[in-house]
Amino acid sequence: MLPVTLSSDRVRLDLPIRSDTAAITAACQDPDVVRWTTVPTPYTEQHARTFLDALVGPGWASDREYTWAIRRTGSTWLEGVVSFRTEHRDLGFWLAPSARGAGLMHEAVDLVVRWAFSQGAADVYWECYEGNTASASVARSAGFSFTGTGPARIPARDGAPTTAWTGLRRADGVPASALPWPDASFRDGGVVR
Repeated sequence: MLPVTLSSDRVRLDLPIRSDTAAITAACQDPDVVRWTTVPTPYTEQHARTFLDALVGPGWASDREYTWAIRRTGSTWLEGVVSFRTEHRDLGFWLAPSARGAGLMHEAVDLVVRWAFSQGAADVYWECYEGNTASASVARSAGFSFTGTGPARIPARDGAPTTAWTGLRRADGVPASALPWPDASFRDGGVVR
């Protein structure tokens, strides 16, 4: 598939490109991004270039993973990344510290989920490592139902199994579960796996 641009009044999602290398590298130094994702650590500009060249373009071309840069409307600066992986119809995302708390990730996730539904997805799956309340807050506010705690699909950085919180948002709008979210004190953040 050719890359698709999605937008709202506050956020624009488009293809991450080589000029985003510095922004990606800077954001991936953040302790929360390191803690809750599997980005290499320490993260270098070469890692960002490899991400752009080996994952982003080939992901779109193979219909395996669609990755967008998150930018504020009217800006060219990359604030974060959101992706939709087609095999399990799941999301992954992270947001730079300077952009957190503004609702950008919520809008970005909602745009991607609505786009996935328009492409025929019956549902979209979300997971984060157990304890990542920022990611859970985004999923919850984007209409996902909490579906439980269990083994993560993606192992920890060292390859070891780990535990994840999971959620599902269905295209038909019917809640996937009546389970309560694990922590009522979620903040509107944006670091996820």
